[in-house]
Amino acid sequence: MKEKSQDAPELDAVLTGVGPRLRRLRKDRGVTLAALAEATGISVSTLSRLESGGRRPSLELLLPIARAHEVPLDDLVGAPSPGDPRVRAKPIVHGGKTSLPLTGRPGGLQAYKVVHEKKDEGPCEQRTHEGYEWLYVLSGRLRLRLADHDLVLGPGEAAEFDTRLPHWFGPAGDEPAEYLSLFGPQGERMHVRARPKRS
Repeated sequence: MKEKSQDAPELDAVLTGVGPRLRRLRKDRGVTLAALAEATGISVSTLSRLESGGRRPSLELLLPIARAHEVPLDDLVGAPSPGDPRVRAKPIVHGGKTSLPLTGRPGGLQAYKVVHEKKDEGPCEQRTHEGYEWLYVLSGRLRLRLADHDLVLGPGEAAEFDTRLPHWFGPAGDEPAEYLSLFGPQGERMHVRARPKRS
């Protein structure tokens, strides 16, 4: 005996709603069954059974109807609207740095918008850890110490590096630095090394 899919009740509910939706759409547009049959090449009796639920909707039937009404197929089947895509994460404040997570899923590539207040007077101690980081400066100046390199990045400049190299970054002066930070496990490299053209 064939097992019934767990999605079957949901599918049945969607298909049951197609008929009334088709009838409402046709009537709202003031189109008769005969006119719709002529526009789609589907018989009046088939269209009538579709609207009353006596005929199961299929792609072969719904596509010409969607074309005739000039609506997306989703409108006929009542596809659910996508959920709210906004990330509602709370800012993380630590040691003069405010990080706002821009990704909602745990693990994998993580994105942050960071506002780093002026550099404290402590040492710029380099650290190492697993991962890969990409930085893009939005405003201010960001100092990056990476192994033997000591760089200052301005607005519009980007850097990327393997975090197993000794590194430290923070504001280059007394002004805050605002930047985007993408961090992910080894292998999730961003491959962006472009510098903006100076005009």
